[in-house]
Amino acid sequence: MSDAAAPTPPTRSGRPRVPRNVRMMGIVSLLTDASSEMIYPVLPLFLANVLGAPVAAIGLIESLAEAAASFMKIGSGWLSDHVGRRKPLIAVGYTLSNLAKPILALTASWPAVLTLRLADRLGKGVRTAPRDALIAESASEAERGRSFGVHRALDTLGAAIGPFVAWLVLTLSPEAYRTIFLVSAIPGTLAIGFVIFAVRDTRARPAAQRAVRPSFRGFSKPLIAFTAISAVFALANSSDALLILRAQDLGTPVALIPLMYVAFNLVGAALAGPFGARSDRVGRRRLLVFGFAGYALVYLGFALARSAVSPWLLFALYGIPYAATEGMTRAYVCDLAGPERRGTALGAYTFVLGMAALPSSALAGVLWDTVSPAAPFALSAVLMGGAALSLALARRTLEPQGTTAPAAAG
Repeated sequence: MSDAAAPTPPTRSGRPRVPRNVRMMGIVSLLTDASSEMIYPVLPLFLANVLGAPVAAIGLIESLAEAAASFMKIGSGWLSDHVGRRKPLIAVGYTLSNLAKPILALTASWPAVLTLRLADRLGKGVRTAPRDALIAESASEAERGRSFGVHRALDTLGAAIGPFVAWLVLTLSPEAYRTIFLVSAIPGTLAIGFVIFAVRDTRARPAAQRAVRPSFRGFSKPLIAFTAISAVFALANSSDALLILRAQDLGTPVALIPLMYVAFNLVGAALAGPFGARSDRVGRRRLLVFGFAGYALVYLGFALARSAVSPWLLFALYGIPYAATEGMTRAYVCDLAGPERRGTALGAYTFVLGMAALPSSALAGVLWDTVSPAAPFALSAVLMGGAALSLALARRTLEPQGTTAPAAAG
């Protein structure tokens, strides 16, 4: 199979048409995120207010869950390269995640929540690298940034719908957390159906072009350098559960916290597509510098915040760097990796980030309990700022060898 698909014919208006597979995967992600983000902004509140879990335990749950996902990502990425098919692993991953989440309604202790979070994140780990490789292979190189941006926009739109539904449930029945967990099964089930019946697998590559084993050898120096810088950023990027608890700590009513998450995701959904298209023109590295620096400023804001009004502004601003980085990091990895190892590279990249993030939320929880609620955000702001500066100064190191495409250079 060639490095990228042929360009998709434009619409009648002359605008580039998003490939069908990208649209279908976008719908799957929209439904899955509607399910996941219905739960995510209320889960730390459920753990703290209903199950009595300390913040350190909540941080530990998120760290272990993301670590589980990371271990699966490198294996699933390599396996999808090796067998030359993406869809089977994508289907298994989405099915596992969407079946685990509603069972949260039956939990009575935080270790039980940990078990289900592990199952959910294992599903994410199985699907992520093959899904991103499928998106990259469904679009031409010139359309790659826009395709990842459109997929991220649909994903984030679902992430805005979910918290809105959670807010409606909590408004009608305060502390009805378990009802929210059960309702999440509806979009989750629809997502499984779309994966099975609407997503098409990409054409299998000849066996000689498939990855032989899950090895880190052979990756380019730019890819290794970018992964190292991203790992520093991941170490600072603790779970959003801490941001949610910080909003409650500053005096935000519990029932209104999902609406903050809606604002964050609406901003992200609105900007993800334009940011992706811009990265195709000016280069992904520049956009990622902007995004990493934006994260640092937002986390600094959470460290310095003193009123219940501040989280509303900070959550909305948070959507800007999120949109500039979330899909673009993976598009950049696809630029830096060869087509025969794209799934492996995506899996390896997310594995390294997951290992860096493993202590992140746990450490943030300990700093919250032992120093102050502001301490973890101050430390994160410093590390994120350092990652942004490193990315800005590493232009020559990060320039892909043998290409001058704007999407890859920058």
